[in-house]
Amino acid sequence: MKLKLNRPIVFFDLETTGTNISSDRIVEISLIKLHPDGRVLEKTRRVNPEMHIPESATAIHHITDEDVASEPTFRQIASSLAQLISGCDIAGFNSNRFDIPLLDAEFERAGVDFDLTKSRFIDVQTIYHKKEPRTLVAAYRYYCDKNLEEAHSALADTRATMEVLMAQLERYDDLPVEIGALSEYACANRNVDIMGRLIYDDQNREVINFGKYKGRLAEEVLQNDPGYYSWIMQGDFARNTKQAFTRVRLRIKK
Repeated sequence: MKLKLNRPIVFFDLETTGTNISSDRIVEISLIKLHPDGRVLEKTRRVNPEMHIPESATAIHHITDEDVASEPTFRQIASSLAQLISGCDIAGFNSNRFDIPLLDAEFERAGVDFDLTKSRFIDVQTIYHKKEPRTLVAAYRYYCDKNLEEAHSALADTRATMEVLMAQLERYDDLPVEIGALSEYACANRNVDIMGRLIYDDQNREVINFGKYKGRLAEEVLQNDPGYYSWIMQGDFARNTKQAFTRVRLRIKK
């Protein structure tokens, strides 16, 4: 294996009720945990989202309300899942913008304080888009010369994501194999929060990366428009994003 690990890395994928990080829920989670000594652990768990799974979501992942009616809720598995992931780096496909923030929101709703700041993140989609802008299905075909027959099955997508990263490392000699450097490469920007709502500029200052204040220093915006912070806190943003804005605001108040 070309990937150099100094601690375990968890590849994971979610199937959900939709794409809204604040209001949608997990219906299936699959993960593959790779250890530095080569051991591999695979786990897949369906989850009762405690809400109706829209037909539009079922059409993608084929999971219905009946399929998860007798499954545990996320609250029931949250502690054991957090223990399994704790101390690991995390990898996925489009995971920085969706899967990780949604997983973090689920932990928050379950009352489990899982500290994401201790993990390094590898978003395989970012590497792919930097090298060959396509989808996971196309990436799997391009790098692995295989068809992803069960796309939008959490386990199939998780396995494909892991295989794509391994193939990328074999194909590109200039791609870092050490997790820290690979994590930096896999970030589209120098993100402050996972989703990149705040990014660092060349002076390591937090810059807003979306909306009407895009490109503005966060400190200046929060000083000149106090209502903006309240809007962030009350808005449909990931917990990690709100925490990043809060750190800036607390620094201003000192």
